[in-house]
Amino acid sequence: MQKRIVGQEAALDEILMALAAGGHALLVGVPGLAKTLMIRSIAEALALDFRRIQFTPDLVPSDITGSEILEEDHATGQRSFRFVRGPIFANIVLADEINRAPPRTQAALLEAMQEHRVTAAGESLRLPEPFFVLATQNPIEQEGTYPLPEAQLDRFLFDVRVGYPSADDEVSILRSTTGAAQEPLRAVLSAEEAVALQRAVRDVAASEPALRYAASLARATRPDDVTATALVKRAVRWGAGPRAGQALVLGAKAHAFLAGRAAVAPEDIMRVALPVLRHRVLASFAAEAEGLTPELVIADVLERVSPPRSGLGI
Repeated sequence: MQKRIVGQEAALDEILMALAAGGHALLVGVPGLAKTLMIRSIAEALALDFRRIQFTPDLVPSDITGSEILEEDHATGQRSFRFVRGPIFANIVLADEINRAPPRTQAALLEAMQEHRVTAAGESLRLPEPFFVLATQNPIEQEGTYPLPEAQLDRFLFDVRVGYPSADDEVSILRSTTGAAQEPLRAVLSAEEAVALQRAVRDVAASEPALRYAASLARATRPDDVTATALVKRAVRWGAGPRAGQALVLGAKAHAFLAGRAAVAPEDIMRVALPVLRHRVLASFAAEAEGLTPELVIADVLERVSPPRSGLGI
């Protein structure tokens, strides 16, 4: 990937962790930061079926899932309906600028992301495995965007933030993109190997203290929980649900696996806490007015919730 993408190591790590854990990822950043290029390069490095959906205000759900068309048999004159599958039927789906489409169209992804199937033409159709949705999103303050509903955000394992490159990286980007055409990437993983990778990640050991630590972090973000910090009670309107704990554990397993370890350590959970929780912690209106962001809340939770002692065999 680094042959194609200059810098953005943290974002690339989080995308690869999401893929290894079998989850979806949301890439957030202003236009022009290579979010789409990252996802295209991921698809190129994996021998997987790839489809891109460009989200626009006039996109409708059937443009994503597919639609029935009426066909006529010229020999018999009989007419029948045939379902034409939409671009959602792929291993990697790029939902480009997902917040440019209205909520009705965004909701067309909910069942696919959670159940890996689509209900269309009166049937429940399975999606190919592995199945990943990698979505890009412009900052919600930009004109012509629709904020993703909480139920949709919760389907994403990670919220990956793509920032501006450093000065040296920006020079390297200019050098590599304005010269000779880049060579294609060599595919290093097939669909079967990707599924095997996901199974191997789930086999990484997570002890009871590790599970309790993940649950404690998620619970500490809820303002009505007894373990909530003073900042959480003042700044958070809605905290992370049980799916956040699942994401913490799976993300930590992926981080440990990619680091060559067979068991989850406290630093694995800490590493994935920010991309897992930042889109699941909703700041109150008063906190937004004060400039208190979810990132500040999560940093406070990480500081105040003690990790297990290493002697407990996490």
